[in-house]
Amino acid sequence: MGEFSDFQRGQIFGAHLAGASVTKTATLLRVSRAAVSKVMMTHTHHGKISSAKRNNGRKQKLIERDRGTLKRILTINHRSTAAKVTPELNIHLKTVSTKTV
Repeated sequence: MGEFSDFQRGQIFGAHLAGASVTKTATLLRVSRAAVSKVMMTHTHHGKISSAKRNNGRKQKLIERDRGTLKRILTINHRSTAAKVTPELNIHLKTVSTKTV
């Protein structure tokens, strides 16, 4: 079935509170027992019913403040290459590579 909606997770949790077994809940909602168990374990260990936020993709190397510093440097030297900008950027920030710039 894939990812559950918050409503479906609420149904699973409600059935559990009503005293339904994992098997009975799975049968009622037409999902696997493993899925019902996983939702209940998430609630038991983390105290929440809604799905956890998923972090997809690679984290940004430069935060917004770092990008502002880079923009300021490039405003002054707008024809500079990445190889020339990198050492100046490293003076102001943590060490970054030429590929990051």
